[in-house]
Amino acid sequence: MRTIIPEKLLIVATEIKEQGSANLTRLTVLKKWFEQPHRLSSFAIFIAKRASGRKGKSTGEAAKLFRNARVLLKGANIFCPEVPQETAKKLHGYLHAFQNEHKKLRWGTARIIKNHHLFLIEEGLRIYLWHSNSPPEGYRLAANYCEHYDSSCGNCLNGPSYTKIHEIVRFMFTIEALEDIETKR
Repeated sequence: MRTIIPEKLLIVATEIKEQGSANLTRLTVLKKWFEQPHRLSSFAIFIAKRASGRKGKSTGEAAKLFRNARVLLKGANIFCPEVPQETAKKLHGYLHAFQNEHKKLRWGTARIIKNHHLFLIEEGLRIYLWHSNSPPEGYRLAANYCEHYDSSCGNCLNGPSYTKIHEIVRFMFTIEALEDIETKR
C-alpha cells in the first residue's frame, strides 16, 4: 500500500543536502510505516544484509562473524524473510557476546561498540527474531543505521546519512510496490 512516508524521508535528505544536517528524530515518521504487518521484519533483515555486505578490513572473530552473517542472510527474501530461527539466534548470541563490554559512567553504564556494522547485524536479527511488531524498534534501527558523527554537529543526520536515507526510501518503494502486487492477486 502506497504511503507518503518515503517522500517525507526524501525531504529530510534534501534538508541534509541543503543545510548540512538534520535532527535524528526526523526519522520517527518511520514508526507509522512499520505499523503495517511484515514491514519491520523485512526492514530488519534489509539492514542486517546491508551491514554484512559493507566493505572494510576485519580480522579474527569479527571476520568470522561477518562471514556467518553473509551465509545466513544470503538467500533471505527481503519481502518475506525466512531466516532459519535457530541459526539466527545462535549468530545473534555470538554477535552480542563479541561486543558485550560495558563502561561505567556517572549516569549509568554504556555498552562499548567497536564495530558498528556488526552491531547493526545484531540489532537487525534481534528485531527479526523477537520484536517484529514494535515500530519504535524499527525507528531505532534506522537511526543507528543513518546517524553519523560530525565534529561540527555531533551525532545526527549528515553527510553519509543522505545516501543511507535514499537506500531506505528505495527499500520502502520496493516493499510498497510488492504489497500492491500482492493485494491485486
